[in-house]
Amino acid sequence: MKAKLSKIIRKRTVKQFTAFVALAFVFLVFSKLSNDYRQNFSIAINPTNLDDDLVLIEDSTNVVTAVIESKGFALLPYIFSKTLVFDFDSKNDMTKTDEAFVFDVSKHKYLFEEKLGESYVVRSLKPDTLVFEYARLASKRVPVTLVSDISYAIGFDVLGDFSFSTDSVRIVGPEELIAPIETIETEVLKLNGVKENIQEVVELDINNLKNIEIFPKSVTVKGEVSRFTEGTLEIPVLVTNQPDDVQVNVFPKSVTVSFYVDLQNYKEISPSDFIVECEFPVDDSSVSYLVPKLVKKPDIVKRSSIKQKRIDFIIIQ
Repeated sequence: MKAKLSKIIRKRTVKQFTAFVALAFVFLVFSKLSNDYRQNFSIAINPTNLDDDLVLIEDSTNVVTAVIESKGFALLPYIFSKTLVFDFDSKNDMTKTDEAFVFDVSKHKYLFEEKLGESYVVRSLKPDTLVFEYARLASKRVPVTLVSDISYAIGFDVLGDFSFSTDSVRIVGPEELIAPIETIETEVLKLNGVKENIQEVVELDINNLKNIEIFPKSVTVKGEVSRFTEGTLEIPVLVTNQPDDVQVNVFPKSVTVSFYVDLQNYKEISPSDFIVECEFPVDDSSVSYLVPKLVKKPDIVKRSSIKQKRIDFIIIQ
């Protein structure tokens, strides 16, 4: 019985001691948090109330380093994050020049304290001044260029050119930035084994366009896909730049032209649709052969090539 009573007393003593230690720790924490502390903060300054035709240049430095004093309780919410963002009116709190807004940081110390609240005292702010460069906005329309990586099923290809939901997009930004832009490329349209008509929404590539807005930011790409086939034709060789007093015989007198065209238009292709020429080397007597070039082909032909890469010739005086 005595042993059991002694065990109960020991348990109560341990509990009382633990409670005393916990209470002492709480009082210690409260005591520490009631003291004044100084803490460094990074405060990003965001100019507001800008005119519609102005845009800030992002290269400008917009961060103020502030030493702030307050009770530990007030600083506790910022224990893991010491970065703040404050808005300041560009018309009332800043001075406007021809190229920038100038913000007198030290002069507006009271505004920092107002935004922080009564529990905080600003001891120092650096730098003394921030300069926010701006540019006036301009706009223009530019065409869209498709960037694609498309492979088609065997015997299929796109018929003609791709079309877009809009023939051009509007770009808005500082005049000196948009002036050199002549086209906007799309993100890469990647498709494999295509054998049906294409209709895809593609984002525009704006990764390298800082301080520039694009409207719209995506376009719909359409392409008619059809069956294609390859054919060959014999086309006579014409010699150009030939002097009047020189007669030239070429061998062979015709070349084989292969062409790739959609199946529906295959029968419409004839030799008269192609012209192959060789330029006579008037200024170079050492040339021993001519190079055939395909100078005319139908628009409906997707691609074409000449089988023979050289044409022999002799001059008849």
